[in-house]
Amino acid sequence: MSDSSLPVLSLLETRVLGVLAEKQRTVPDIYPLTLNALVAGCNQKSSRDPVMNASLAEVRTAINSLIQKDLVSEISGGRADRFAHHMERVLKIPSQSAALITTLMLRGPQTVGELRINSERLHKFADISSVESFLEELAERSDGSLVVKLPRQPGSRENRWMHLLSGTPEINQTEQTEAAKIVPQTENTHSENDFEALKSRISYLEAEVADLKKIVETLTVQLGDSVDQ
Repeated sequence: MSDSSLPVLSLLETRVLGVLAEKQRTVPDIYPLTLNALVAGCNQKSSRDPVMNASLAEVRTAINSLIQKDLVSEISGGRADRFAHHMERVLKIPSQSAALITTLMLRGPQTVGELRINSERLHKFADISSVESFLEELAERSDGSLVVKLPRQPGSRENRWMHLLSGTPEINQTEQTEAAKIVPQTENTHSENDFEALKSRISYLEAEVADLKKIVETLTVQLGDSVDQ
């Protein structure tokens, strides 16, 4: 990253931080998260790229590292310790930017259109241009860039963006040359884009159903405890 004062995170650390930020918005009733809930969120099959199979010990190690970086804090009390993130305060970014960073941490590099769809549950952006504006702000921060626009891939009409919390990616000269080319618009390109948008929408709905199930499970346990008392 362009500023050494900014944290450089491992892949699992970005996943843990992203899950905390995501669940704070999507399932506030169970936030802050327990360690078990955090592991489940990290290993979630939908809305994740790459899909992980992190162990309890690995996630706990990642949490400890994030606590040292002041990005996460542990909240004691109750039946189990819980964890909360402080990404917006530490990185000094607004909630809109945090929604984009979170989506990039959980799903990997994406186009502006994909980001608008995939971050909808965290923040509803008015249009594509508003997403682009926040991305440009994150890329041009005086405190250090947090995102970068990647060179356009061969056959693609749009550039993808990625976060820089895990360091700066290596971009070779061939990729930079490809970025300068204008890709012609074809029927196949349209079909591929439509298919990707549909996949993103399905992933969005799957994640929403998964979060609703967690809320139901939590309420069931709480109601059971009340009856026992």
